[in-house]
Formats: sequence, structure tokens, C-alpha cells
Amino acid sequence: MKPIFAMMIATGMMMGAKSHTNEAVKRLSAAQDVLTAALEASDHSIPKDLIEKSHCVAIIPGLKKGGFIVGAKYGKGVLFCRKENGGWRGPATVRVEGGSFGLQIGAGETDVILLVMNKSGSDSIIKNEFKLGGEAGVMAGPVGRSSSAETDLAMKAKILAYSRSRGVFAGVALEGSTLREDLDDNKTLFGKALTNEQILNEARATPKVALALKNKLTSISKWEK
Repeated sequence: MKPIFAMMIATGMMMGAKSHTNEAVKRLSAAQDVLTAALEASDHSIPKDLIEKSHCVAIIPGLKKGGFIVGAKYGKGVLFCRKENGGWRGPATVRVEGGSFGLQIGAGETDVILLVMNKSGSDSIIKNEFKLGGEAGVMAGPVGRSSSAETDLAMKAKILAYSRSRGVFAGVALEGSTLREDLDDNKTLFGKALTNEQILNEARATPKVALALKNKLTSISKWEK
């Protein structure tokens, strides 16, 4: 009986590891879908010129939310940041926990995109733990084909935040949410438990499963300091 029991445990562990890998890969595909939708949402799209100016982009698909005026409770996503030459490096993985996502009443899930607009913001967001709001300078981002007159206002923020609920993107105010790296997902994608700083500050090859999302970012966003 003991060998059979041991085999059952080993099989369960293998299935659990495979499931975790599948979820991490699915999250990359979902993030790409969210990014595509963000640019094709007509008058409610995220301005492409803001993405072109951004230093980092975080995409959290399917963020779970609580009840009445209670913001996001838990979600996982991916983070890409610029290299010195303006190309993208990543993906690092992130977890969002707690806090408030504005007056989005009733929605069970929402997709979130964060645009980090300066080096100070990018230096902050790649830390092991980063609290959004307050000193982070997070603002609800403008929507439309171009940020135009709102760009000056937007540039005062370290991070511009957007959410999509019921198919519509809108700027959203984040307060008190914590952004953490996810070493388990990093290990799944890179084969070792790298920190987000290692992934985003060092020259590491992008995993094949993440190339489609990285190429999507590259195709829509040239470097504009």
C-alpha cells in the first residue's frame, strides 16, 4: 500500500505543477487580449501615445473584486519594463491584493492596466512590495484615441491606471492596493525563482510563451522619451 500511496502523492504533485504552469501561460494570453482590447475600444481606448511614453506596463486580467464599492481583492498579472534602448524586458509577474478600485459597483471581475510613466515609478514598481496610491502618484488615466490636452495632467502621475468592466475601459483611482512579485510564477516562466528586479534589470531571454505579448507591445509602442 505504501508504494501506491507514494505514487498517488507524486501524481498529485505533478498534476498540481502542470496546472500552475497552464495558469501562468493562460494569464499571458489573457493579458495580450486585454492589451489588444485596450487599443481597439474606440473612444474608450487607452491612448497609444501614452503607451509609447510609458516606462513599464502592467496588465492584470480578471482581477477579482468584492462587494459594494469594495475594490479588488486578488489578482495576478504580468509586468514589462523598458530596457535602455527602449525595447521591452519581461515578463515579471505580479500579485495585486486589497485596496479600492473606485466606484465600480457590482462587477465580479475587472481587467486592469497600469502605465508607469517615469523612471521613478519604474524603480518603485519592480520592488518586492509596492503600495499603489498615496506617494506612488497613481492617477486615473485619460481615454480616447489621443491623450491630447490631458497629457500634461497625466504626466504628473508616476502611474496611470485603467480598468475594463463590462467591455468598457475607463481611468480608475487605486488606493491602498499592494503590488507584489510572484516568485512561483516567475519560476514557472523562467525555470528559476527570479525576482522581478532580476528579470527587469538584467539581460535575460524572454520565455517563448511570452514572446507573443512582448511582440505585441513592441509593435504598438516605439520609444518616445
